[in-house]
Amino acid sequence: MTAYKSFFKIVSIFVLFTFMSCQDKESSFGDIYPPSNLQITASIVGQDSSNPNGDGTGIVNFTAVADNAISYKYIFSDNTNYNAPSGILQKRFNQNGLHSYNVTVVASGKGGVSTSKTISVEVLSNYQDAQSVQFLTGGTHKNWYWSASELGHLAVGPNSADATQNYFGYYYMAAPWEKAASADSSCLYNNVLTFTLNGNQLQYELNNNGSTFFNSNYESVAGGSAGYDHCYSYNASGVKTVTLSPSESLVMANPDHLTQTTGTVMNFSDNGFMGYYLGNSSYEIMSITANRMVVRVLQGNNSGLAWYHIFTTIPPVQDPITDYTNLVWSDEFNVDGAPDSSKWGYDIGTGSGGWGNGEAQYYTNSSNNVIVQGGNLLITAKAQSFNGSNYTSARLKSQGNFQFKYGKVEVRAKLPGGAGTWPAIWMLGSNISTVSWPNCGEIDIMEEMGNNPDVIHATLHYPGFSGSNGVTNSATFLGATSGFKVYKAIWTPNSIKFYVDGVLYHTFINNNSVPFNQDFFLLLNLAMGGNFGGNIDPAFSQATMQVDYVRVYQ
Repeated sequence: MTAYKSFFKIVSIFVLFTFMSCQDKESSFGDIYPPSNLQITASIVGQDSSNPNGDGTGIVNFTAVADNAISYKYIFSDNTNYNAPSGILQKRFNQNGLHSYNVTVVASGKGGVSTSKTISVEVLSNYQDAQSVQFLTGGTHKNWYWSASELGHLAVGPNSADATQNYFGYYYMAAPWEKAASADSSCLYNNVLTFTLNGNQLQYELNNNGSTFFNSNYESVAGGSAGYDHCYSYNASGVKTVTLSPSESLVMANPDHLTQTTGTVMNFSDNGFMGYYLGNSSYEIMSITANRMVVRVLQGNNSGLAWYHIFTTIPPVQDPITDYTNLVWSDEFNVDGAPDSSKWGYDIGTGSGGWGNGEAQYYTNSSNNVIVQGGNLLITAKAQSFNGSNYTSARLKSQGNFQFKYGKVEVRAKLPGGAGTWPAIWMLGSNISTVSWPNCGEIDIMEEMGNNPDVIHATLHYPGFSGSNGVTNSATFLGATSGFKVYKAIWTPNSIKFYVDGVLYHTFINNNSVPFNQDFFLLLNLAMGGNFGGNIDPAFSQATMQVDYVRVYQ
């Protein structure tokens, strides 16, 4: 009897277990119910009776709910789309003006079944940055490249509200051509970034030539496992839509921030990115001209890190010629008195419209403004009335005495201080008297403005790139007004490279289509004010640029 009861108990447990197992299987693999009763609500920010289409920010808050749904995807008629697992999404529409947009929500359920619904919203957006769009595309389309020869073309710093720390390259700055040294990273310089203006729509396409440089945190996206930043085969093709929005970064929030910004963010559709994969598709434009752009992007999985990229419209090409060593001309300024007349002449007067730049000084050859003394050439700008001008200074030139084609120029100088001062070391094409400027070409080896001391500029001017549209770059070199630094340009048939104390910070790719393959002469001057020097300190009395030597090698 006892054995029978035990046997019956065991059988009963087995039957119960089998029944429960069948129940579990039926629960897991039984009937699949598709999402139903999909509802979408849209709340336009700032919408009221006076502003039926919102406050002009273009921001709309969406909520989607459906029975049996486990995730949602939003698809917009401006060619953007976003996954929203919770069904809640905030979207900023950036096409300027009042526009109607179709919004399709796809609600997905178990087993991949889905349902969708479309609504429309009419939204007002007042945000625009026509200048950035013009620079990005040139009005049609334009190619951009990594500025590989520039210090800090790839850099990273903290995303902090502390203005003393949150600046370009606080943690790391790539040296010129650093990534070309290894196959692990050289693919970065093969990127071609194309921006196109298609009607009113800004579009973007990345040609990575088959390989992308991945931040190690995201290498799994490409199936990699190196554990460090690495180039991986990756398909980045496809046209992306770019929408613009106002920046809300810490740079904008802190007016004392050391890094400036245009206030515009580029948002790329479909996970678009700008060459270096960081898990983010929103890039803040820090600065942009017709030929140079600096952007800032937060690392996708670490918003405490802000990465900086520098791009140029000039394809990156390494020049095999790196230096010249045969000294062919120099002035060591070792004889006190007037500058050597066999080497230097002068520009006298104010020139046309302040030498075409609105400058405030009158150039003289007076010893009050230019003299060799104690082993240095002294060019002094003074606050004094002279021939209708409120300031005097000097501009020396080697025109008619010395001109050359290709070589290395080295000038050791200490720059003046004071708001409104504008010292320059530069060159002009020797044919200027026959073809005029900018057809002759201009090579600015060093320019600095007293209103922004220690920031050194190197610029090329030529037809199509004259005035404020020159091909330029700048970098900060502390101590330029408190001590001597060596300003250098190496000019070859293939490139013109600019250095301060041996640090390369700007490269121009030379070719037969530009006027930098002929004789040039040298100029040294100290201007006041104008469209580069800016506002002059009302208390300014005088300032001096000291030049230790000028040397030319070939």
